[in-house]
Amino acid sequence: MTYGQTEILLLFGKVIGEADVKDVQDMTASNVSLKMMKEEALVKETPLTQNFIRTLHRTLLREDYTVYRNLPRGFQTSYTIHAGQYKTRPNSVITRYGDRFEYASPEETPALMTDLVDWYNNAEAEGKLSPVELATLFHYRYIRIHPFEDGNGRIARLLVNYILTRHDYPMIVVRSRLKNEYLEALHQADLIVGSTPHEGAHASLQDIRPFLRYFRSLVAKEIYTDVCFLTEHDQSLWWYDGERIVFRSPNYSELLMLMMSEPVLTLAEMQNRMNINMSAVKKLVSQLLNKHYIERGATEGSWRVFITPSV
Repeated sequence: MTYGQTEILLLFGKVIGEADVKDVQDMTASNVSLKMMKEEALVKETPLTQNFIRTLHRTLLREDYTVYRNLPRGFQTSYTIHAGQYKTRPNSVITRYGDRFEYASPEETPALMTDLVDWYNNAEAEGKLSPVELATLFHYRYIRIHPFEDGNGRIARLLVNYILTRHDYPMIVVRSRLKNEYLEALHQADLIVGSTPHEGAHASLQDIRPFLRYFRSLVAKEIYTDVCFLTEHDQSLWWYDGERIVFRSPNYSELLMLMMSEPVLTLAEMQNRMNINMSAVKKLVSQLLNKHYIERGATEGSWRVFITPSV
């Protein structure tokens, strides 16, 4: 799904254009999981439990499903992804550098998850770690366990925001366009910690300092962005996918404001309202479409604007 399709689905419960049914279901489940996480985080006297983590996973995945894989010589294998249950088969990942990285085995996962949740509740009660340090270390230890057969990254980031929300911090987003930075920071921490799952599941802040640096920077950037969004007001300043967009030409802002005020607007009407030639109008529209700041509507001459003005 595009950014615009996702925005319309979450705001209005509608799907625009063509979208895969599973993508729509996954995004809807993600939104429900986010709301569940926020509600649980606000009950600050309740400790984190494994039952909540498994329930969050069940909500995110919705149901069990079967994965099929093709093998050499025409053979095929399959296995079941269990929603809300810890893994029943080993899992690993091929890193961006081509090597295989093993996570905790199914046999040791329940004990490691018990250690993780107990550590978190005790560390939170002690108050020696900051909320950012708590969230960072929990995330890293959780990822090294990889307790489920699918959805571990999404659950990890939901639980990070659970921890931040419990301590009145704004939530953070690991944006798709910046995902390589996130993966590289995890990789650099792995090089220090080592490849043994048990070591990863009990890593210290000192061990994961590359990921801690990344995470501190991410939280600081999100807070700075939130402040800018609330305080900066300029006709040339817009926001899209958490990014601050400044247009050099006032024509972009003028055209976007026209589209927002009049969702049905032909190119000829744009030309007349803006008093510029048709080739300039077409160029503006083309560039806004290419950036996915706007999309064409279902009817001729209709537009949907996804970029947000600061005024």
